[in-house]
Amino acid sequence: MIIPAIDLIDGNIVRLYQGDYGQQTTFDLSPLAQLQSYEAQGAKWLHIVDLTGAKDPAKRQTRLIGELVAGLNANIQVGGGIRTQEQVTELLAIGVKRVVIGSLAVKEPELVKQWFIKYGCEAICLALDVNINQSGEKMVAVSGWQSGGGKSLESLVETFSAVGLKHALVTDISRDGTLTGANTALYQEIAASYPDIAWQASGGIATLEDVAAVRDSGAAGIIIGKALLINQFNVAEAIQCWPND
Repeated sequence: MIIPAIDLIDGNIVRLYQGDYGQQTTFDLSPLAQLQSYEAQGAKWLHIVDLTGAKDPAKRQTRLIGELVAGLNANIQVGGGIRTQEQVTELLAIGVKRVVIGSLAVKEPELVKQWFIKYGCEAICLALDVNINQSGEKMVAVSGWQSGGGKSLESLVETFSAVGLKHALVTDISRDGTLTGANTALYQEIAASYPDIAWQASGGIATLEDVAAVRDSGAAGIIIGKALLINQFNVAEAIQCWPND
C-alpha cells in the first residue's frame, strides 16, 4: 500500500535530512491541498508527522491536524509528540484513525501497552526508527532521533506482541531524506521474522523502482514523503506500481 506523507513544522510542510532540525527544507505548499491531491490520486491512507510536537510536546499542532482530517476522506495516521493517553484520545476523537507512537514505546513500554489494550491494535502503530550498527544490530532511536534508546527492534517487537502489535513503521535513519533507496534487506528480514505484523517501510524512497523493491520485500506499505514533494513521481504512478489493497 502507498501511504503519502507530510511532515509539519509550525503549520508548514517541511523535510528534515536524517531527522536533523538544522537541515530543514520548507515547501511553499498548503498542507490540506497537498493531502487532498494525494487522496484524489487514489491514496487510501495518509501519514502526518507533527515535527513541532515531536520536538516540544507542549506545541503539538492538534488544531491543524483536526482541520486536515475534516477536509479529507482518506484514513489518517498521525505521529509526533504523543506522550499521554489524553493526547491519544484527543487525536482519535478528531477523526485520526491510527496514532503513531515512537519514543514513548521505548521509554515507557508498560504505559503504551495499556493503550493497546484500551484502544485496540488497529488504533496504534509503533514507529521504530533504527540505527543499524556494524554488528547488524537494529537499535531504536528516540526523541526525534536526537538520542539512542538502547533497545533493539526485536526486543520491542517481542514486548508489544504480547498486546497484539499489528502495525509498525520502520525507518532506517541512515536513509531518511537521502533519496538513496530503501533498505529492502531490512524489510525482507523483519517481514520474514514477524509475518503477522503489517510493516510500513520509510526512508530513502526516490524512484518507482524503489517502490517496487519495497513491494517485493514483504512490507505491507510504504511511506513516501520527499519524493512526492519534489516530483520524482506522483501518487497515481506509485499506486500503479503497488496497488492499494
